[in-house]
Amino acid sequence: MAKLYLIPNVLGETPWQQVLPATVPEVVARLSVFYVEDLRNARRFLKKCVPTLEIDALRFYELTKETGEREAAGYLEPLLEGLDAGVISEAGCPGVADPGALMVRLAHQHGIPVVPLVGPSSILLALMASGFSGQHFTFHGYLPVKSAERIRKLLQLERTAATTGETQIFMETPYRNNALVADMLKYGQPGTPLCIAANITTDQEMIHTQSIAAWRKNPPDLNKQPAIFLLGCS
Repeated sequence: MAKLYLIPNVLGETPWQQVLPATVPEVVARLSVFYVEDLRNARRFLKKCVPTLEIDALRFYELTKETGEREAAGYLEPLLEGLDAGVISEAGCPGVADPGALMVRLAHQHGIPVVPLVGPSSILLALMASGFSGQHFTFHGYLPVKSAERIRKLLQLERTAATTGETQIFMETPYRNNALVADMLKYGQPGTPLCIAANITTDQEMIHTQSIAAWRKNPPDLNKQPAIFLLGCS
């Protein structure tokens, strides 16, 4: 029976050998069908992992947040014909805050085995390095775009962290990072612990936890930088 492999991608311009196990290129080398979030990114990643790979001989299906379930169901044809396939996210682990989850769900519905491969998750790496509770945490994905709604959500997450001790994890589109940080620093409680993790696993990696009051003294410039944010309890 065919299998659907979940293939982790690098989080930045980091050599894959530093963050991925050798099993990843071994699996990639024997696949000919891929479901990818970004075609150009995926082709470049595959060529770096397996330089001898004949990219033009591969079959790609673009899987984005706009892909509907009916369209994605048509993508199952190679798997149903017995061909193994792989899902590749634009960065990190597919299926987590990622449209690849749709193919995974469809695979389960058709009895197709799903095989996750080990790789970097910015969410878990940030949590590991934050110093916050790893026993109880919630990942909220992207917060509301509109400032007023985003502020209400941030204050809600701050209260939840303070009252339950549960780490609150969220992210933002890189070009809106500074607006998000500005809202947190303006409206958050001074003593609330905030961890900011940016450019994880790259040469520009920055992971730092301190109070909102301390962040106010030296706000970071995170414009167009991939980042994860975590709120803890004081």
